[in-house]
Amino acid sequence: MLGQTPLTNFQTRDVESLLHPYTPIHKLKTIGAVVMERGEGIYVYDTQGRGYIEGMSGLWCAGLGFGDEEMIEAATAQMRALPFYHIFGAKSSEPAVELAEKLKEIAPVPISKVFFTSSGSEANDTQVKLAWYMNNALGRPNKKKIISRIKAYHGVTVMAASLTGLPGNHNGWDLPVDRVLHTDCPHYYRFGTEGESEADFVARTAKSLRDLIEREGPDTIAAMIAEPVMGAGGVIVPPKGYFEAIQAVLDEHDIILIADEVITGFGRTGNWWGSQTLNMKPKTISAAKQLTAAYAPLGAVMVPEDIYQSYVDHSATLGSFAHGFTYGGHPLSCALGVKAIEIYQKRDILGHVRTLMPLFEQRLKKLADHPLVGETRFCGLVGGAELVADKKTKRSFDPKQGVGPEASRLIEQNGAILRAIGDTIAICPPMIITEAELNELFDRFEKGLDQAEAWVSKEGLRTT
Repeated sequence: MLGQTPLTNFQTRDVESLLHPYTPIHKLKTIGAVVMERGEGIYVYDTQGRGYIEGMSGLWCAGLGFGDEEMIEAATAQMRALPFYHIFGAKSSEPAVELAEKLKEIAPVPISKVFFTSSGSEANDTQVKLAWYMNNALGRPNKKKIISRIKAYHGVTVMAASLTGLPGNHNGWDLPVDRVLHTDCPHYYRFGTEGESEADFVARTAKSLRDLIEREGPDTIAAMIAEPVMGAGGVIVPPKGYFEAIQAVLDEHDIILIADEVITGFGRTGNWWGSQTLNMKPKTISAAKQLTAAYAPLGAVMVPEDIYQSYVDHSATLGSFAHGFTYGGHPLSCALGVKAIEIYQKRDILGHVRTLMPLFEQRLKKLADHPLVGETRFCGLVGGAELVADKKTKRSFDPKQGVGPEASRLIEQNGAILRAIGDTIAICPPMIITEAELNELFDRFEKGLDQAEAWVSKEGLRTT
């Protein structure tokens, strides 16, 4: 069903030259590709001159929108001063040092050192290597398994994709690899049983985690990694008390909690970190995306002093800390990270997000009444609307019908770019969006959903 009407700005050159990620590439010559040419504020414009509200902040990342002059000036100044240098072999650059200090200042838990990567995937991949390195240093060579969750998303490198709990990231890729375990997804709407309260659901997921740990042996498990809000799994917000219950089980078995803040960091949930919003107490943290407001690639791993000291001890034994990326700590990216945090602070982006949150919640709750929508979910300025064939029974559409992707395409035709995650339509606008712009975004969202509902009814998709 996807892309029944080809896009009018079909770009043959683009189709022939690029291997597009997360795209049904077997259909690309039919559906075409939209080529973006410029951006301004919350809008992006394609090569045909059409404007769209970028309702996903690109890929959950362009928190300051497009064309911010302060960011452009910071990039230009850094390019003139030092366009590249590395941080291998005890070298460094002022932007890398300054950004590490800023991250320590705003971290939700005590942090001693920051390791820079080029992406969130590399950050989460590094988290696993560091957990292994730490346990080798501590004389625990068998404590190496990592727990993730069903529907989690942690990236696309071999290890990060293994941590990811989505079949599409495993099928055809020979994943997941060994040492990765998956526990329950904390989605009460989908996985709660009839008559079960949210509190009972939380207790059941905590017991399931405990059973997994005891079955595998706590002396074989190094860490659990979790997103405060599960993004690419469908914007899943855990029930109240979930992380407190999970944390108690992990602490009891000496298993560290890694917070994947790649999507939820830097104000997205109404606090600096999703960990603060969801009452997580992680030992280490992964960050990326809004770290630079997406103006350059950068990821980071943040670790406390006690864990860092285990690295020091093992480096003394082995002769070196042999891990790193050519562009980790790139001076351009770090300068933009410094400037982004400065802008978040001086423009009170957190306060702006909090001001918008009631309207965001109101408009999403209104969408829950739409005949296509089974549930809406939200936290701060990130949300999702799950489309269902039957609201009463929560019956999903057959994935082959492509209802979510078709709804996303129709929304795009109305001038708003959102993202279909299966049959959940995700929304994650730039944090600079105004109330009027946010209302316009939801108006376009609703128009697209109305058209999708008409299409579903015409095709008889609820009965097939």
